[in-house]
Amino acid sequence: MMDSDSDQNVRQGLIHLYCGDGKGKTTAAIGLIVRAAGHGRRAMLVQFLKSGLSGEIGPLSKLEGVRIISGQITAKFSNQMDEQERAQTLKLHQEHLQKAVAAAAAGELDLLVLDEAMGAITAGLLSRTDLVEFLRHKPAELEVVLTGRNPPEEIMELADYISEMKCLRHPYERGFPAREGVEF
Repeated sequence: MMDSDSDQNVRQGLIHLYCGDGKGKTTAAIGLIVRAAGHGRRAMLVQFLKSGLSGEIGPLSKLEGVRIISGQITAKFSNQMDEQERAQTLKLHQEHLQKAVAAAAAGELDLLVLDEAMGAITAGLLSRTDLVEFLRHKPAELEVVLTGRNPPEEIMELADYISEMKCLRHPYERGFPAREGVEF
């Protein structure tokens, strides 16, 4: 039998950071959503810098208790956007984050995945300050997962788990494009 301190640790929501230059950050986060849903937990996936057309979106949207916020202003990569597209994307990403924060504050979530949040911050398309403020004051029982390359030190300091995916080899280096059903 667990004592009350151990029971409290089980219910404590922690912060996960899946980072690095290797493949698998989003895949790991999606796996955690599936696991949580399998245990009747409520999860939200918020995708930044992604179109909402990846192969995982359809099956995830069919899982009970899973909500998805995704989509983009433009299909361009952030470094190809003009100033108007960048401003619109920043506004959209801030709205996505605000919806997630509101759902978390209302007690509607057990797991929140902020996919490619690190990339959005690096590109100047999501407020690092707003994200850090949320992480510092998140509901105690909320589990949060952040993905992306080059996380700021400030976010690394807040993370309870840090898993780095390291690329040792990738077919892209030999000219293979991203493949449907594998990379997206």
